[in-house]
Amino acid sequence: MDRISNRERNTKETRIKAGINLDGSGKSNIDTGIGFFDHMLEGFARHGFFDLDIKIDGDLRVDGHHTVEDCGIVLGEAIKEAIGDKKGIKRYGSFILPMDDALVLCAVDLCNRPYLSYEAVYPTERIGELDTELIREFFYALSYSAMMNIHIKVLSGLNSHHIAEASFKAFAKALDEASQVDQRISDVLSTKGSL
Repeated sequence: MDRISNRERNTKETRIKAGINLDGSGKSNIDTGIGFFDHMLEGFARHGFFDLDIKIDGDLRVDGHHTVEDCGIVLGEAIKEAIGDKKGIKRYGSFILPMDDALVLCAVDLCNRPYLSYEAVYPTERIGELDTELIREFFYALSYSAMMNIHIKVLSGLNSHHIAEASFKAFAKALDEASQVDQRISDVLSTKGSL
């Protein structure tokens, strides 16, 4: 069964098309209008082995907030739809990813209960054209639209670029693990019998 989803969202602030294949090879075609954000999403796709297409026409004349937050909403919806009923998947995933001075822990639970714990301090307010405060907004929006529990904790880091990139890559690796099918699991991985 293909685990693929294509989603679209149009508002007065953003027009977004996003597609994901959870069982891809890591190829991506990203155009958000914010170069550094494109770079983060490309890293997410490559290191999670997700095929990812995202095209956004946002109100960047205002700032990047609507573009980044709405991307989280649409990508979260696509991930949720692609995962489906969650039968047979591992559900949990975690990864500690080093990138030079940065070390970031990410753990996810595909539990149908949204929650974000995000502990990061960025030395700079911007990385390229991306406001660093928007990184949390992206993960918050994604966690709620995907109905996913996400914990991201920056254990160490001096460089904002490294901290952000390690966060996106750690999330990719954790999500890849959590969404993997395990032949030992016949239904959903829960003592309740449902998620």
